[in-house]
Amino acid sequence: MPVEVVTHESRLLADNPLGDSARRELVVILPPSYESSPRRHPLVVVLSGYASTGAQLMLNRAPWQTTLAQRLDDAMRAGTLPEAIVVAPDCFTRYGGSQYLDSPALGRYQSYLADEIIPFVDERWRTIPKREARAIVGKSSGGYGSLLMGMLRPEVAGVVGSHAGDGAFELSYLSALGKTLVNLQRAGGIDGFVRWFDAQPAKNATAFATVEHLMCCAAWSPNDGPYGFGRGFDFPLNLVTGALVEETWRRWLARDPVRMLGESRHLDALRTMRAIFVDGGTHDEYLLNLAARQLAARLAQAGIAHTHEEFDGGHMNTPWRWDRLLQFAAESVARE
Repeated sequence: MPVEVVTHESRLLADNPLGDSARRELVVILPPSYESSPRRHPLVVVLSGYASTGAQLMLNRAPWQTTLAQRLDDAMRAGTLPEAIVVAPDCFTRYGGSQYLDSPALGRYQSYLADEIIPFVDERWRTIPKREARAIVGKSSGGYGSLLMGMLRPEVAGVVGSHAGDGAFELSYLSALGKTLVNLQRAGGIDGFVRWFDAQPAKNATAFATVEHLMCCAAWSPNDGPYGFGRGFDFPLNLVTGALVEETWRRWLARDPVRMLGESRHLDALRTMRAIFVDGGTHDEYLLNLAARQLAARLAQAGIAHTHEEFDGGHMNTPWRWDRLLQFAAESVARE
């Protein structure tokens, strides 16, 4: 199986506010014919979900399952998946993720993908170096990052795909933030939680959900700093009473892809896409199937072609949906 794991030294991530390494792994899956044919191939960029990396997504082996990298290789060899170069970057942070956005409280992760990773891949491997031959797809936070790339940086790729991507924040985030606030209060506030979290050799489910929301704050409601783990952002609930802080919540909603599709500039960006994919499981624990429905309704209302699917499943343990998402991407990109 032609898989390469290379190291990329980022200029844009150097001196990021969390002190995360600027040296990142990039997993590259080359099509079976790559060594025997000089032709160029389209590029598919795969964004993993929260608290994971490209290497974890592509190469980690689960019981009774082949890796995603192996499934891709098998499908390309069988001819059921059109050949493409598939890359999976690492945008992990001390908060567990970045939402694949530029934020002064996290680092420049959208720019890292658009302005460093894609040019690096185009230079090193035989891609077709144009937007129509590129797809950016992902799950959960990765699906969110894919949609935001399409809306904010449409010159980068001509195909975007979101599998159970974040959206409809009133449904998917607002009630859960109250539980996070209780956890923060029990830990002595944000600073107390951060001290506790740093000291844990393993992170339990409560810590996972709480630190995820702190990551969202750093992505969507950064403040003027000083930046660092546990600082540099505003929480959308009052830290004592839990009352909604309207100004901070409006900043979150401004980065909700459903709300963003209410703006003509974002709709115009997605009109330039060759193909758009959104889906959600009918039992998604975060109600992201409803987010996908709302996104699809907004796109349909604007007359923008897209593919919307629902499947029988929840948010977790749905590896077969990666196969569907990558099939869509590989079939939708332009070829030589």
